[in-house]
Amino acid sequence: MKRQKRDMSARAFKRGYLAGISGKSKDSCPLEQVDTRQEWLNGWREGRMDNWEGLTGVSGIHRLPNISV
Repeated sequence: MKRQKRDMSARAFKRGYLAGISGKSKDSCPLEQVDTRQEWLNGWREGRMDNWEGLTGVSGIHRLPNISV
C-alpha cells in the first residue's frame, strides 16, 4: 500500500490548501470525520492566506507540502 493512502491527514491538508489557494469557500469541504476535516480546514486557511498575499501559481508552489495526492 502506498504511503499517501495511509496518511489521510496529510492528504486532507493538501487538498484543503489547494482549495484555499484557488479561492474556494471553506463550506466546500467534502470530509465528514472530525480529524481529517480539521486538517482540511487548516490547509484551507494556509491556502487562503497565501492567496491573499499573492502567492498563487508558480510563486506559491514552494509552500505546497511535498506530498503526492
